[in-house]
Amino acid sequence: MTNSNDSNPTVKQQRLSFEIREGSLLAKILSPRLFLMLVGFIIFLGFWHLSVEVWRLPRFAQMPALRTVVTEILSPNPTYGISIFVGEYYQHILASCLRVFIAFALATILGVPLGLFLGWSTKFREYVFPVFEMLRPIPILAWVPLAIIMFTSLEAPVIFLAFLASFFVTALNTMLGVESIDESYFRAAKCLGAKDYQVFLNVVIPGATPFIFTGLQISIGVCWFSLVAAEMVSGQFGLGYIINTSYTNVRYPTIIIGMVTLGFIGYLTSAMVRAVGKRLMQWRMRELALSGN
Repeated sequence: MTNSNDSNPTVKQQRLSFEIREGSLLAKILSPRLFLMLVGFIIFLGFWHLSVEVWRLPRFAQMPALRTVVTEILSPNPTYGISIFVGEYYQHILASCLRVFIAFALATILGVPLGLFLGWSTKFREYVFPVFEMLRPIPILAWVPLAIIMFTSLEAPVIFLAFLASFFVTALNTMLGVESIDESYFRAAKCLGAKDYQVFLNVVIPGATPFIFTGLQISIGVCWFSLVAAEMVSGQFGLGYIINTSYTNVRYPTIIIGMVTLGFIGYLTSAMVRAVGKRLMQWRMRELALSGN
């Protein structure tokens, strides 16, 4: 006996979409890419274990063993005070995340418009770009004394230093995105009678969007490692602070815990930016699919 729901087009569509989602999830789980990623982690961890505990290589004499780090991070009563069961661990993570999100948001809000105008306006670029290029190569640590002098609070210098590195990356990639737009689009817009602000809104911003999101993915990574440098110098909480104080107090397993946490959270934040970019760039994906690329 045939089920009446099977003849319903809506039910068929829902069932088909579920099968597609299920198939795609299963395909991801069984994909060679995931297998190779796991193999890469196994090789890395195996080399770490062998170098420290089996081969005892000279350069790894002071390195904490993999087993020691895993035991420490999973211990309810950690020897050095930091594990997944200790509230202080999450306070440091929260402090670093808040600083990164504030710095990244400021870098995006200020860097994207600056990059758009640098790429769009020749006159604006002639005034601003030489100063921009002079400041951009200065290392973040060189800004530390000025940051401490300029800001009296404890948080502001750390956020400023993280913002600075992220800002330059965001602005530069946005400018390159504008410069990559085919000149024919500008000529076509002018021939159709578009005004300057219409060209900016309908040609410049959409055309630079792929470069903007590429820059933002790089930017948030730069934001993380500049934040760690800033927290080592002037922070009182955060993952960089953990790494610095652990080195000073000879708590080497905690250094590795801080580094692994940084890598994991940095990967998650980059993945979030990438996911937002893909969602907002669906029109670009369709365009590439239609062009056969």
